Amino acid sequence: MADDKDLAFLKNQLERLQRRVENEVNSGMGQDGSLLSSPFLKGFLAGYVVAKLRASAVLGFAVGTCTGIYIAQAYAVPNVEKTLRDYLQSLRKGPD
Repeated sequence: MADDKDLAFLKNQLERLQRRVENEVNSGMGQDGSLLSSPFLKGFLAGYVVAKLRASAVLGFAVGTCTGIYIAQAYAVPNVEKTLRDYLQSLRKGPD
């Protein structure tokens, strides 16, 4: 019997939540009744776009870092900083 009461209670809570969400969405609609003019939907879409951009930036950074590490370990990559420093010092000294 307790399980039936719990299920009924949860069902009532779910119905109340559904009505609240429907009321918020309906109250947020524009005067023309279009769902696309809803501030609720606009906020959701803006958040979605920002999340996608942020995720792609983090993913790109991670892939680039892993690729760089792999290349540095697998191939004889010269030390760019040392090479540039030596080249600049040779320019300062002039021809021998």
